[in-house]
Amino acid sequence: MRVVAAMSGGVDSAVAAARMLDAGHEVVGVHLALSQSAATLRESARGCCTIEDAGDARRVADVLGIPFYVWDMAARFSRDVVEDFTREYAAGRTPNPCLRCNEKIKFAALLDKAVALGFDAVATGHYAQIVETADGRRELHRAVDTAKDQSYVLGVLDADQLSRAFFPLGDTEKPRIREEAAERGFFIAKKPDSHDICFIPDGDTRGWLTRRLGEAPGDIVDTSGEVVGHHDGAFAFTVGQRRGLGLSRPASDGRPRYVVEVRPRTNEVVVGTEELLGVNAISGDHARWCGPPPEGVVRVGAQVRAHGEEHAATAWADDGRVEVRLDERIRGVAPGQSVVLYDGTRVIGSATIAASRLEPVTTAPPAD
Repeated sequence: MRVVAAMSGGVDSAVAAARMLDAGHEVVGVHLALSQSAATLRESARGCCTIEDAGDARRVADVLGIPFYVWDMAARFSRDVVEDFTREYAAGRTPNPCLRCNEKIKFAALLDKAVALGFDAVATGHYAQIVETADGRRELHRAVDTAKDQSYVLGVLDADQLSRAFFPLGDTEKPRIREEAAERGFFIAKKPDSHDICFIPDGDTRGWLTRRLGEAPGDIVDTSGEVVGHHDGAFAFTVGQRRGLGLSRPASDGRPRYVVEVRPRTNEVVVGTEELLGVNAISGDHARWCGPPPEGVVRVGAQVRAHGEEHAATAWADDGRVEVRLDERIRGVAPGQSVVLYDGTRVIGSATIAASRLEPVTTAPPAD
């Protein structure tokens, strides 16, 4: 096969490219230029896609003896990921830009361009596994290394995209990947992993949003509507948040308060007690299926954060919408997050959370 290896400049994508080459594929390394004003150097382990990262990827490609190119996708990334992220926060939602990047950039823009140029597939350094079934279908599964598993952020891929995707690291734990990189002579074997949001390298999401959206002073209110504080922009808050609220009036019972709702229309942030965060029902839209969509009511594992716990649940789909009923309450489920559904280690699909609520335990899903 002719394969594009997406090379970020990190150790994972370097080893992924090497393994594809070892497997006998014709491999070309591609670094995605996603920033319209890329920094020269990384800021510790935050961020990515710097000029330094592009240089690191090129040097690994030289060691492997494979062609290497930089593809400029900054405009597409800005439109489909950065602007989407900004709009979602402005609407009082909490998006995950990594899912959107995988959906719109790495397995849409990159894959489409690769196929147009005559390539068969794209390989990345994600920690996840592709399993082929007896009838030839390809399924997305969790990685062996549960601490590094990235199947959650890949839950937006559909069956066609999975048919042209390779994740060579899914069967290996991260310490072994670093050892392998050193054995191959990759100078980046000890390079720190990137984390947080790549286009906010200093980690200050609130400051970044304020610079883009401007200050918008408003009230922080309790569930009775009483003003208990003020803010400079409701967009800087998310459901479940406790720190950084700056409340001017403590709760009468002295208990900590959390953000329980963000109201962009009135520019209010609502705070309440921890108990108000507990929900057992989730409604999602923008459903994406990694294979055939579920038929009727099915038992699933539901995960609402990239490295969060999987929760036992029941789910059913209706066109592009998904309903999830959790066996037990979970906390801090915010609109805009994604819920990813699992059947064992297999990823069924995902949906963007539109709403969450607490329903009586007697509430039953519709009959098959």
